[in-house]
Amino acid sequence: MISRPRTHGRAGAATTAEPRVGRPPLRQTFRALRNRNYRLFWFGQVVSSVGTWMQSIALAWLVLRLTNSPLALGLVITFQTLPVLFLALFGGVVADRVPKRRLLLVTQSAMALQATALAVLVGFGHANLIAIYGLAAVLGIANALDNPSRQAFVKEMVGPEDVPNAVALNSIVFNTARLIGPALGGLTIAVIGVAGCFTVNAISFLAVIGGLLLMRPREFHELPRPPRGRVLGQIAEGVRYSVRTPDIAVIMLLMAVIGTFGYNFTVILPLIARYVLHAGPVGFGALTSSMAVGSLAAAFGIAYSGRVSQRTLLVGAGGFSVLLAGLALSNMWPTTIVVLVALGLFSIVFTATANSRLQILTPPQLRGRVMSLYTLLFMGSTPIGSLIVGAMADHQGVRPALAEVAVLCVLGTAAGLAYVRRHAATSPSLLPEPVRR
Repeated sequence: MISRPRTHGRAGAATTAEPRVGRPPLRQTFRALRNRNYRLFWFGQVVSSVGTWMQSIALAWLVLRLTNSPLALGLVITFQTLPVLFLALFGGVVADRVPKRRLLLVTQSAMALQATALAVLVGFGHANLIAIYGLAAVLGIANALDNPSRQAFVKEMVGPEDVPNAVALNSIVFNTARLIGPALGGLTIAVIGVAGCFTVNAISFLAVIGGLLLMRPREFHELPRPPRGRVLGQIAEGVRYSVRTPDIAVIMLLMAVIGTFGYNFTVILPLIARYVLHAGPVGFGALTSSMAVGSLAAAFGIAYSGRVSQRTLLVGAGGFSVLLAGLALSNMWPTTIVVLVALGLFSIVFTATANSRLQILTPPQLRGRVMSLYTLLFMGSTPIGSLIVGAMADHQGVRPALAEVAVLCVLGTAAGLAYVRRHAATSPSLLPEPVRR
């Protein structure tokens, strides 16, 4: 099982952990699903995530059909991600103040209405770029509130023992949807049109909303007391805790660098497909699927093993950074596919370990704010990183730009390792993770 972190009432306090003993049976890969509340949540996410990927494909197709402009498509992504950059930290405060199940009902309903509005606009022939930008911003605002709460909600549903397993199972959902959703989206567009994709996505949210309504709140773990005080003061409290707690700070340091410069695959993969491998849409889909295959393999591995140690975190970050450099060196299909599979694997090792450790180590009353900072660094940095990578690729070429961002990721990982070594002697919390037995 996972031992409960023991906090001594101050930032940076020591956390004890139990050693890992033995090897679990294979059926334990899905052990978090024994929890009824999480099972309802997980199956709802399976349905909704596929719908979300279908909408993503349909929205891109719609914008290009209306404008034939890559810039217009890029602006849609900007409108979806900028709210996370500006509102994620406020979303963390809301997640700590409001019952997370209630907040998720609101945000998921807002996303369902956004998809419904798109379906109506397209179905009645009234779709235009301004309306699409506005609805993209609505989705971004909902995500800024939804993501911190949804991630912090995991420990409340499953308890500390199954957090690594539940986070890995969430990764399985995301990457399975990334494999299935685009293909279903393309098929749906061909058969019933773009409006059909938006309609399917709107309906898919009923699975999540229904699951939330059917949960039993009395079975939740560690329900925190809502903090009191001013919003900005509470944001500052969450940031101070994250910076002053070595176990948390090293995760944020790594994510600040890798999240900004490394996790820009919506820009990187199309550039590789078109300008390095000279491939079309089918080739682009193959590159995306290759990453998803590696990501799924890693998610299953973490779900089975439950290993979320600091060593695993650094191995994931280091392996990702080195493989990103390997991607810059490759200009042949077989090599690129192999590198992308491995890159997807190390990507999930890093993010699933980071997410699990944050939820295990953070006190319940601060978890929403800490997860909001993680969301800000992971998702909110997308507009900045995409702009940097795109500008570098335009000025120097795709492969030199990839090589340079890979070097930045390697330096960020080295800084994280140096931070760990510097604090290890004085902070007993920088030890292997809490893990189940």
